[in-house]
Amino acid sequence: MNVRKMRLFDYENIHSSEDRDEFEKDYARLIQSPAFRRLQGKSQVFGAGSGDYYRTRLTHSLEVSQIAREVARKLCKNNPFLAKREHPGLMMDPEVVECASLAHDLGHPPFGHKGEEVLNDILMDECGLKYEGNAQNFRILMFLEKRAGSDSGLDLTAAVLLAINKYPFSLEDPGRLKGVYGMEWEGIASLRKAWGMPDGCATLEAQLMDLCDDIAYSTHDIEDGIRAGKIQMNTSLFEDDRLIESVMQEIIDDPGNAVMHWEQVDMKLMVKQALLHYLQQWETIYVECGREPSRTRREMKARWVRKFVSGVGIIDDPATGWKRVTFIRDGVQDLELLRTMEILKKLAWVTLIKDFRVQRLHKRSEIMIRRLWDSFRTPESGRLIIPPDWLESYERQRSKWPWERMVADYIAGMTDAYAEKVYTEFYASRSGSIYERD
Repeated sequence: MNVRKMRLFDYENIHSSEDRDEFEKDYARLIQSPAFRRLQGKSQVFGAGSGDYYRTRLTHSLEVSQIAREVARKLCKNNPFLAKREHPGLMMDPEVVECASLAHDLGHPPFGHKGEEVLNDILMDECGLKYEGNAQNFRILMFLEKRAGSDSGLDLTAAVLLAINKYPFSLEDPGRLKGVYGMEWEGIASLRKAWGMPDGCATLEAQLMDLCDDIAYSTHDIEDGIRAGKIQMNTSLFEDDRLIESVMQEIIDDPGNAVMHWEQVDMKLMVKQALLHYLQQWETIYVECGREPSRTRREMKARWVRKFVSGVGIIDDPATGWKRVTFIRDGVQDLELLRTMEILKKLAWVTLIKDFRVQRLHKRSEIMIRRLWDSFRTPESGRLIIPPDWLESYERQRSKWPWERMVADYIAGMTDAYAEKVYTEFYASRSGSIYERD
């Protein structure tokens, strides 16, 4: 058996016997799933529906998949060891990386990261349960989603599931902030065991998907921020000590940045230089593009994506005995480029997410999610206002999920607009119709 194309439930492929490659079937299952369609109504940075220009979770996922697929092809050409296919976790199929990228954000609830934070706070405070977007990905893919002939999620191939699994841990382990819920971890752990994956190590395809997600975030979200006027391309912003200090603080507060060894450099100087370089590049391209802001934004984005993509490579990781997908230069990890990307990510964060008007929207979304939770939390009254198909699924498999998890799943699956619609039905003074379809 090809362990990369094995499925947890449909071992004989009796429900997918048509003449297509297994990864092509995964692609079709993903893009035709309701969970994928709902990404068009979920926030990336700005609220979905803020305008027809700004990215949503759907357009972000499509862009990540395009970048990741092309980088995978490049890596296959430049790394002869990949052609040997000596280990299932040390392979690089562009189709697998593409599928993983399309699925990497399915677990995000409405209202972006704020929605994730609020749901986790509610579940932890009231039930001792966790909510985490990456874990919710697997809950959707392996349990909640349905497809023809199966009642066990989309039943994707092992290669695609493990390529989505950038945090190969059980979320139920003490102190673990990111990972996979215990119920789905059993299946993921069995696949990792079948592959002989080292503990705590992600496949090369998962690492590439994660890195391309960061590349997209650090380039595309800034483009949206400039278009929205949140990032003013002038020296008064880019040389503002408050901006520099805010970027630095976000870097310091992010525990994932320890691998970049910031202690080896003068952080303040590097942040200032990186921001100044970004502004100077903008001014140069602005002139080249005939002083057209729209063309300049697109060209800036393209050049930075190209710069990051050209630096992606694979090196040995002595700390784990595995391999690492990262930026490399002269055969070693390019920490300078990694740090530069992190500075741009934090620039987007402090100018967009930390903007007081965005924070007001976050506060509004927090109120909505908490009041929706309050409406559904009690089974006796909640079952009267939850759609029948959810109740039928809950009753059929109630041994696998408590009521509180089902409510969290229902709220998390909402788009921004649908969450507002239900909230308005409950709490706003308005006239509605019972003939509106959910």
